[in-house]
Amino acid sequence: MTKTLTLTALLLGTAAPAFAEGELNLYSSRHYDTDERLYTDFEEATGITINRIEGNADELIARMEAEGQNSPADVLVTVDTSRLERAKDAGILQAVDSDILEERIPSNLQDSDNQWFGFSQRARVIFYDKADVANPPQTYLDLADPAYKGLVCIRSSTNTYNQTLLASIIENHGEEAARTWAQGVVDNMARDPQGGDTDQLRGIVSGECEISVSNTYYFARAIRKEVDGLSDSIDMVGLQWPSQGAEGAHMNLSGAGVAAHAPNYDNAVAFLEYLASDQAQQYFSAGNDEFPAVPSVELSEEVASLGDFQADDVDLSAVAKQLPLALTIFNDVGWE
Repeated sequence: MTKTLTLTALLLGTAAPAFAEGELNLYSSRHYDTDERLYTDFEEATGITINRIEGNADELIARMEAEGQNSPADVLVTVDTSRLERAKDAGILQAVDSDILEERIPSNLQDSDNQWFGFSQRARVIFYDKADVANPPQTYLDLADPAYKGLVCIRSSTNTYNQTLLASIIENHGEEAARTWAQGVVDNMARDPQGGDTDQLRGIVSGECEISVSNTYYFARAIRKEVDGLSDSIDMVGLQWPSQGAEGAHMNLSGAGVAAHAPNYDNAVAFLEYLASDQAQQYFSAGNDEFPAVPSVELSEEVASLGDFQADDVDLSAVAKQLPLALTIFNDVGWE
């Protein structure tokens, strides 16, 4: 393997060739081909070999619990605050003391006990049919307005993105407003919840619904490359940044934490610090159409084309604590 830049060089833009030794055992539920660059560049920069186990987030968390103190896992990478908090509650993560992470990752995008850190963001926003919807919902709460009855496509309550969105509404507006919102959205659904975020956008194209909720990176991806049933008709879909001038657009995370019994602790911390580097942050944006967690990192062309917006800066660690109540509300209002 050819010696390249060290982790410090990647972070600070200096060239100080040196090599660490050893391995990193990575458990990841991210399934994006573009993440390969993250892994290979880290290996080349540090000399640390990454051994990967990939799978469903819940399966990986259960596996780490079952492995206990004998777990080979050094780092867990997963998507959404709900899963990161689930991992913390399961006792499979540990606190990390890193000046680099504290400096580069905004405080609202990390666990209050430093057990997990967000490294990329996705805005969960409102999309609509430009031809048929003259006045799209301006806020998340507006989605419950009876004026939009029969028009809304949105995913199931089992979807982690929706769980965290409702948890953020509880944190920002209180339980009563959150219950009213959830019931109103159920009343306004154009169809029973089905499919993923791309399917909600396809619902606008097909005419099944006129308003949908989706993460921005699914939309940006359809701009960047061909997505069946969406890219050819992308111009008919409008994007509404929700709650501007109020709490702002809800952001969910892709993040990581160091395993509670990491056999290669130093290498694990080095990997998290690498994910906070400009290079890695740019991969998240250019390779997977996400927003970097580090505010100073430039956006990819497609992500930048979505426009400027105000993001909700609510503490996602506090939002995570509302997840049990969010699940109760979903069940109470009959959100499938």
